[in-house]
Amino acid sequence: MARVLPPGKLPAALLAELLGALPPAPPEVRLGPRPGEDACAIDVPAGTLVVAADPITLTGHGVGAHAVAINANDVAVTGTRPRWFLATVLLPEGTREDAVRALFDEMQLALDACGTALVGGHTEVTSAVRQPVVAGQMLGLAEPGRIVRTGGARPGDVLVQAGPAPVEGAAVLAAEAGERLAGVDPADRERAERALHEPGISVVEPALLATELGATALHDPTEGGLAAGLAELAAASGVKLRIDAGSVLWFDAGLAVCRALGADPWGTLASGSLLAAFPEAAAGAACEALVQAGTPARAIGRAESGTGVFLRDGSEIAAPERDEVARVLE
Repeated sequence: MARVLPPGKLPAALLAELLGALPPAPPEVRLGPRPGEDACAIDVPAGTLVVAADPITLTGHGVGAHAVAINANDVAVTGTRPRWFLATVLLPEGTREDAVRALFDEMQLALDACGTALVGGHTEVTSAVRQPVVAGQMLGLAEPGRIVRTGGARPGDVLVQAGPAPVEGAAVLAAEAGERLAGVDPADRERAERALHEPGISVVEPALLATELGATALHDPTEGGLAAGLAELAAASGVKLRIDAGSVLWFDAGLAVCRALGADPWGTLASGSLLAAFPEAAAGAACEALVQAGTPARAIGRAESGTGVFLRDGSEIAAPERDEVARVLE
């Protein structure tokens, strides 16, 4: 009997099977649908068109800004500046007009912050959703053939984390499960509640800077947290990652929220953190440049020959079957 799928991303093996059965892509498709890659890239006369699409479904709070940031990140980790945004906005029955205005206001603020423009989409009130859902598509234009892949890390490369985790998870859990956080220090709870804006979940500028600094691979860990992001980068690159747990950058308020709700921070929504691989000779200078630009950054591991993600003591960091936010809020 076929198993019932849990909420969240499709299991990695199933997704690989489905994508592997697709016919060959047309020649202009430079980067097509592959597990771990955040966007596609299509050669056009003016350059390489980079396109990403992602819906916001785990929360009904701040979905306009959330959708812009998540999709902008997915374009930026190819080394391409996001430029054009489309949004399909689905609203539950009973939605008030002022709520729609607020959603579009927050979306515009996020667009202004990353220098992008809303160029199309669709809006609808429908019984098919129970909370506001924004499915976004972000586009950017790269120089011909000049993109960075998730799957570009090579044995010997140093893996850098820029920005702490779990920022996104902290914000979503504080918004959706706030009544269960009475025991959390008020200062940590307040920081978690405003985490979408401070420290924020955009990695656009760090990703573009990392590209200039010579990154061989970039990835934006989201659903499934750092554990899933590391697994996706390792699998896409065909390498083993050896991680120093003591060097990982954690968002303290996110850790506090995770402890209170019994969530594993390794598997908790991690937008706001960037994974970047660099040749060993460039990694130190890259970390310094990212820090000088205002983004905490630290080398957290190294790529080796092999497969999987492991700590220095040899224990495996397994990607979760589903994100901890989805599990906690179920």
